[in-house]
Amino acid sequence: MLMVGAPGAGKTLMARAMPSILPSMSFDEILEVTRIYSIADQLPADEPLIRQRPFRAPHHTISHAGLVGGGNWPRPGEVSLAHRGVLFLDEFTEFSTRVLEVMRQPIEDKQVTISRASGSLTFPANFQLIAAMNPCPCGYYGDPVKPCSCAPSTITRYQHRISGPLLDRIDIQIHVPRVEYDKLTGEREGESSADIRARVEAARQVQLERFKDLDMHANADMRPAQVAEFCTLSGQAEQLMRHAMRQMQLTARAYHRVLKLARTIADLSGAPDIEPPHLAEALNYRTKMDVM
Repeated sequence: MLMVGAPGAGKTLMARAMPSILPSMSFDEILEVTRIYSIADQLPADEPLIRQRPFRAPHHTISHAGLVGGGNWPRPGEVSLAHRGVLFLDEFTEFSTRVLEVMRQPIEDKQVTISRASGSLTFPANFQLIAAMNPCPCGYYGDPVKPCSCAPSTITRYQHRISGPLLDRIDIQIHVPRVEYDKLTGEREGESSADIRARVEAARQVQLERFKDLDMHANADMRPAQVAEFCTLSGQAEQLMRHAMRQMQLTARAYHRVLKLARTIADLSGAPDIEPPHLAEALNYRTKMDVM
C-alpha cells in the first residue's frame, strides 16, 4: 500500500496501527520469523520465540545491503526481518533509487538471494509493504487549505522518483486527506482495532481453508493458476474488468493483483464470490499517483 498525503495527515499513525489488526501468526510462521532473527542476532534474550508479527520501519538513509541483506558473510536485511509482518517505508521518495528498485524482486518472489564468491544464500521476504510520501517537495500539492509552492515540473520529477514497474507492484494507492478540526475534536469513535482484527481473522480462516491442500497462507500468495481457479468473475464483473483493462491500461501483473485484492475484499465482507462492488473497489485502489 502507498499512502500519499500532506504532512500531518496521519499516514505514519495509520501505518503503525497496522500490526494491531493483523491475524495471529501460526506456529510455523513463528518458527520462520524466529529463525531469521536468530541468524541476524536480533533475537531478544528474554524471548526465545518471536510471537508478534514484525513491524520494521528503516530510515530513508538505509543502504542497499541494509534493506535486502548483504555483507561479507550475508545477513538478512530489513525485507527479511519483516517476513510475515509489515515493512514501513516513510518518506518513500527520499529513499535512493537503487534501494527502491531492488525492492521489485522481493515483492514479486517473496524471497531474496544474496550471491557471493563463496556461494549464495536465500532468505525469505514475504512481507506487507506500506509506504508513505508527500505529493510534492513542499507537501501540499492538491491540499484544499494550504497552497502548493512547487513548480509543475518539480512535482512531476518528485513523483517520478517512484518508477512505473515499482508502482505496478503496489496494490493499493490511496490519497490521505487533511483531517478536519471537527473530526479531531468530535466524540464519535471509529471502529476499534479489536473489531477489525476479528474480521481479518475470519477472512484468514476462509483463506486457510481455501488453500489447505496448497503451500499457501493467504490470497497474496496465489500464482496465476490459483487466480484462475479461485478468482472467477460473474458476467457483470467480467465486463467491468474488461473495460478497466482497456481504460486503465493494466498490465498482466496488475490484472492478477487486482483479482487477488478483489478476492480479499470479498473474503472480508463474507461473500463467497467476487461481485462487481468488490472488483470496483479493488480497481479504485490503483488510482494513478499524479492525479491525487
